[in-house]
Amino acid sequence: MDNKEEIRQRIEDEILKTEMQVTEYRELCKPDEPDCAIGRVSRMDAINNRSVTEASLRKAEEKLNTLNIVLAKIDDDDFGKCLRCGNEIPLGRILIRPESMHCVNCDRRI
Repeated sequence: MDNKEEIRQRIEDEILKTEMQVTEYRELCKPDEPDCAIGRVSRMDAINNRSVTEASLRKAEEKLNTLNIVLAKIDDDDFGKCLRCGNEIPLGRILIRPESMHCVNCDRRI
């Protein structure tokens, strides 16, 4: 696959962005101080928001892990090929979603 330097840069940029998201989500997931006086409804709202943030954190950590795997494999001969069907993943897809390891058709089936 050509354009490996462009792809490498895109992956590295996405890793940095995702690392910042992970840090932000971890900060938001910290528990409230017990002496923080908020009402029952506000506390329920905070619990719900934390649950959503924790789900976002898990997703961002998973994406970061996948990006690091993809970056480590960028020099492999089969880089840019779908893990499922073996067809080339279009450059546009790799640049938009550098963590993609499947073509669009196979990704829909997963």
